[in-house]
Amino acid sequence: MNKMLTASLEWVDTRFPLTKMWNEHLAQYYAPKNFNVWYYFGSLALVLLVLQIITGIFLAVNYKPDAGLAFASVEYIMRDVDYGWLIRYMHSTGASFFFIVVYLHMFRALLYGSYKKPRELLWIIGMFIYMCLMAESFFGYLLPWGQMSFWGAQVIISLFGAIPYVGEDLAVWVRGDYVIGDATLNRFFVYHVVLVPMLLLVLAVVHIIALHEVGSNNPDGIEIKKNKDPKTGIPLDGIPFHPYYTVKDIVGVTVFAIIFCAVIFYAPEMGGYFLEHNNFFPADPMKTPEHISPSWYFTPFYAILRAVPDKFLGVIAMGGSIVVLFFLPWLDRSPVKSIRYKGWIFKLALSLFVVSFFGLAYLGMQAPTPMKTLFAQIFTIIYFAFFLLMPWYSKIDKTKPVPERVTD
Repeated sequence: MNKMLTASLEWVDTRFPLTKMWNEHLAQYYAPKNFNVWYYFGSLALVLLVLQIITGIFLAVNYKPDAGLAFASVEYIMRDVDYGWLIRYMHSTGASFFFIVVYLHMFRALLYGSYKKPRELLWIIGMFIYMCLMAESFFGYLLPWGQMSFWGAQVIISLFGAIPYVGEDLAVWVRGDYVIGDATLNRFFVYHVVLVPMLLLVLAVVHIIALHEVGSNNPDGIEIKKNKDPKTGIPLDGIPFHPYYTVKDIVGVTVFAIIFCAVIFYAPEMGGYFLEHNNFFPADPMKTPEHISPSWYFTPFYAILRAVPDKFLGVIAMGGSIVVLFFLPWLDRSPVKSIRYKGWIFKLALSLFVVSFFGLAYLGMQAPTPMKTLFAQIFTIIYFAFFLLMPWYSKIDKTKPVPERVTD
């Protein structure tokens, strides 16, 4: 049996670099030895991407991308398809958990400076993944053809109309019609099931390749490639990703699975945050919901949009709140990467940024009032100030000496 397996592996290796890929990306890829819990979220994001694709395939088998049948087909999946309710809840809950994991993954990058040299391109690729994930969620949000799906898409697509000269034509092109209808649902289904998942898979592979080229960052922000064993060339502060971190990630995935299953079986709607109550009613173009808001993971940007009185400037502000993230590697002028060695100014700025993000997320879910709009404007200013003032405060911030070797 041993000889047969060895011969089979040699046969494959002569035609495909299987062993080479295993060694380069797992067995002989050396990662810093001081990873902490913040480094679980990269692998969890990959697990959730696979989960969403698999559950999406099973849902697509029974779903009807037709304005007259879409809502009924979702009910059919929930009530009549064997374990259809479980697959649907895994997919809907998985979407929210995907964003939770991605936001925590991005926050870890802010904590430890994982966007700074030599990982600028890695950060930019990650931002493209984030934008594709937002597009994927938006396209999929319309598919249940419920009240909130329909009217949420109506509000978001109407924003294109605020663009001067080409806005109205662009909105018609996005919808595929003059109103949201069967043509819109069909093209959103294709985008959600085929186009964007393909882009996500490609970008995920490119992201991993880029990561393994420059090496993983660590809580100290020290480049382990600078301290290598002169004989073997192995980083002194590195350990093989397999088996050490594969085992560690299995523990993380197990804990995550327990939490994930608890939500699926006991609170899949999460009080209307994961699945809105209005979405359990079929779309009715003649009846507008009392309050329209997007999914919770879009609400910070929706609050920024509403905080600006002018519609076009609001669209610019909403888009700018995402675009500014692409420039983060060049906005941070600090000589150190990790928050462990940064001063109180950066820590205060990051704390205010987190408060503003959560504040905007909450306000984006609420019906607008003059007082809430005022708070949204304050939080919007704080949000943008974190990035736009970063070249100044990161430069004057007093930093601590960074050690030569990573700390345990």
